[in-house]
Amino acid sequence: MFRKMRRFKQQLTDEACIQILKHEKRGVLSVLGDDGYPYGVPLDHYYNEENGRLYFHCAVAGHKLDAIRACDKVSYCVTGEGHHEDGVSWSLTFRSVIVFGRMKVLDDHAAALHLARLLGEKFTQDKAYLDNEIKHAGPRILMLELTPEHITGKRVNES
Repeated sequence: MFRKMRRFKQQLTDEACIQILKHEKRGVLSVLGDDGYPYGVPLDHYYNEENGRLYFHCAVAGHKLDAIRACDKVSYCVTGEGHHEDGVSWSLTFRSVIVFGRMKVLDDHAAALHLARLLGEKFTQDKAYLDNEIKHAGPRILMLELTPEHITGKRVNES
């Protein structure tokens, strides 16, 4: 159902893909938007190693949520910061991962609060700040859950 990578020599292992999903903080979620136009939006994510799913915080209404409710098939692309190879200042070598899967709104509010905290901990270890955010935004927290169906990653050298 999913295409094989054309440039297979650049393909990353499953383990390398998971490491990128665990450690990178954000990517671009693509959905089927209004009138069939693709809609891509940058998002922060949390990768749960226990179940292999990705979680995202979002508003309770908007274009992204409308699109997901109309069609749950999405893709999510995460790109690492990359680095310059020795002696070449203009080209960048980086790794990227694309996840294809199904997205849904997480119905369990207690789980959503817990996952929102784990997502926040990717950005800060300030417990007081996170407690305050959860306290004030908690009643309005909406988390999305992406269940991967296919994950690919590759190493790209721009030169």
